Amino acid sequence: MTDAQETAADSSLRTTGGAPPDDVEPAPIPLLEPREGIPPVIADEESLAEAIAAFAAGTGPLAVDAERASGYRYGQRAYLVQLRREGAGTALIDPVACPDLSGLGEAVSGVEWVLHAATQDLPCLREIGMVPTRLFDTELAGRLAGFPRVGLGAMVESVLGFVLEKGHSAVDWSTRPLPEPWLRYAALDVELLVDLRDALEKELDRQGKLDWARQEFDAIASAPPAEPRKDPWRRTSGMHKVRRRRQLGVVRELWQTRDRIAQRRDVSPGKVLSDAAIVEAALSLPVDVQALAALSGFGHRMGRRQLEQWQVAVDRAKALPDSALPQPGQPVTGPPPPRAWADKDPEAAARLSAARAAVSAVAEGLNMPQENLITPDTVRRVCWEPPKTLDVASVGAALAGYGARAWQVEQVAPVLVEALTAKAP
Repeated sequence: MTDAQETAADSSLRTTGGAPPDDVEPAPIPLLEPREGIPPVIADEESLAEAIAAFAAGTGPLAVDAERASGYRYGQRAYLVQLRREGAGTALIDPVACPDLSGLGEAVSGVEWVLHAATQDLPCLREIGMVPTRLFDTELAGRLAGFPRVGLGAMVESVLGFVLEKGHSAVDWSTRPLPEPWLRYAALDVELLVDLRDALEKELDRQGKLDWARQEFDAIASAPPAEPRKDPWRRTSGMHKVRRRRQLGVVRELWQTRDRIAQRRDVSPGKVLSDAAIVEAALSLPVDVQALAALSGFGHRMGRRQLEQWQVAVDRAKALPDSALPQPGQPVTGPPPPRAWADKDPEAAARLSAARAAVSAVAEGLNMPQENLITPDTVRRVCWEPPKTLDVASVGAALAGYGARAWQVEQVAPVLVEALTAKAP
């Protein structure tokens, strides 16, 4: 970071807001430009080997970003990986042409990775062999530091005083060749990521939150891959309208048929059939293709053959014996939904109400979102089944058992002890 950038960062981090005087024209914010221009996309093993050597020889943290094709392709694979490191410059890598980046991952093993919203990119990076051992998440750092807007563009503008180009975040990154404006946008995403990291580290240290942030980053880096969702078809949008088991069976059959087609064609499931159409068919239980074609989401520009495959799925569900139909709702492994607490356990409902108020007050005092102070699920679980001994040690142990970090336990356990003694009115 230049002296000017550092001064601007320090100044903006300490600014409390307010408009400039009427007679003072605000200085225009400069549009960020790539320092070395747009690098060529690495799409062969020889170029990849050169990049690996360059990044292994670089110094300092490694800025990392990945672009996916959500809404266009099946799954969440990476279609472009962007890297930047002092001494190596910026690299844009095509993981379709170079699907194994484990050699690159090994070359930068032990180096701190800087990502923005790390949990979004780590799964697709893991698929191609890139797994960090240490990281710094600039979005999470912004949340802990109390920034009201934590998108990358907003953070770069408020902290470093530059404007990032916008408009290409939701494009189809599986397009080949990638247009130059998209590559420019992608390169800029890592241009100032390390500078932003350095400024946020200073601010977290000033607020006494740097150790808290490091605990959060370590938890992200050491977290295992997420388990596959059980019954993912139950997440179909509009499922709350579907009540009967036979209708649930139709949703399941249509969802699974759609998923197989989407995977085979490598397109987003929503481009094959919308969630709204699935729910509509489940509610209507059409008797034949003509009845199906009359439903919203099926008739418009859908061929006879396509309609027949969806009707076959509907008929399959209609033919299932009652014993094979899905049960309404999902198996509950934790507390029931909070809205049911007042009826099921008024004392627990009183504890939850008091706990939420206490956590909210602590979060407000620390100037951070409640969900970053402690997850709502953790609070619910402790309130539903509190420890037998209500003291800081036992409540803290319960919080830690649900995955709370040491700094969270230190901040939350004392106020929860009092909240857990709340009585129902």
